[in-house]
Amino acid sequence: MLKFWKKKPADNGAGENEEATDQAPAQPIAQGTPPSVEAPVAATETSAEAPARRSWRERLSGSVFSRGISTLFSRHPKLDDSLLDELETTLITADVGIEASTSLVETLRKRMHKREFADADALLRALRQELIALLKPVQTSLDIAGHKPFVVLTVGINGAGKTTTIGKLARRWRDEGKQVLLAAGDTFRAAAVEQLKTWGERNQVPVISQGQDADAASVIFDALQAARSRHADVLIADTAGRLHTQGGLMDELGKIARVLKKLDADAPHEVLMVIDGTTGQNAVNQVRQFRQIVGVTGLVVTKLDGTAKGGVVFALAREFGLPIRFVGLGETATDLRVFDAEAYVDGLLPAEFAKT
Repeated sequence: MLKFWKKKPADNGAGENEEATDQAPAQPIAQGTPPSVEAPVAATETSAEAPARRSWRERLSGSVFSRGISTLFSRHPKLDDSLLDELETTLITADVGIEASTSLVETLRKRMHKREFADADALLRALRQELIALLKPVQTSLDIAGHKPFVVLTVGINGAGKTTTIGKLARRWRDEGKQVLLAAGDTFRAAAVEQLKTWGERNQVPVISQGQDADAASVIFDALQAARSRHADVLIADTAGRLHTQGGLMDELGKIARVLKKLDADAPHEVLMVIDGTTGQNAVNQVRQFRQIVGVTGLVVTKLDGTAKGGVVFALAREFGLPIRFVGLGETATDLRVFDAEAYVDGLLPAEFAKT
């Protein structure tokens, strides 16, 4: 059973803007108490939605982490303490975090002083082993077979890609033969409801919604009732993405948990926090403060392709040890990947040092 707290976090400013919504035909939002059920609409996949799946390396090689390591070791540096100092700076710059970076480098330094490495290349191979060891404990996939319906409550600030992640998860589980239902619990923004409906139409998954500013707990309660009556396998609920410093969000999430437990004492079965991988160390602060509001049980780190520094995944693993369920490596549904520690590390390091 997940625990919810009522501790008021410190004020840290306003949140980011949510992603731009997908363009779709306007659809009225039902007003009043009865929930609106958006029936699945047959949708034709466009070529833009089904490109060839790109490798982890193709998605991650542009990160600050990858470029920094490649630059440092491409000049065949001398194996000495100066190299380790430069490595530590590279890791910190890539958002690995001071504690994790220092710990990693000091481990390598001790091994170097014991003459375990013949050259800098051997040190880089050892770094690969240490990075994988740091991430392996949080490589835990999400098992939705234990409950029916399995209730996933998604949380996170605006702009992290929360609603888009819900759409991609719905597509994944639908393709696995699961019956999926979505709950439009972010009633604070009409655009969030419309965005979720767009994903529902695209994936042929029904969406339960009410009007803007409706009670989010009521929407999600109705959705769980619908999921139970339809014998759905999974219910994925969206929630408001206002920044964690807004006190009303604490009350809202707590109320959602209480009303869900009226129907299922163990619900929600997963509290999945979606984090923007480009926000660096701010992501660590967000997780720390959200855990004071709601019992986060798993993480999704998005936007790790392109401009992300790449190191925040290591910082999150060291700081919290929470399971990293998925990572976002691009725009398409297939770019939401089940987290794989070894594939992630090898995608960041020069190709000749990755596992072949």
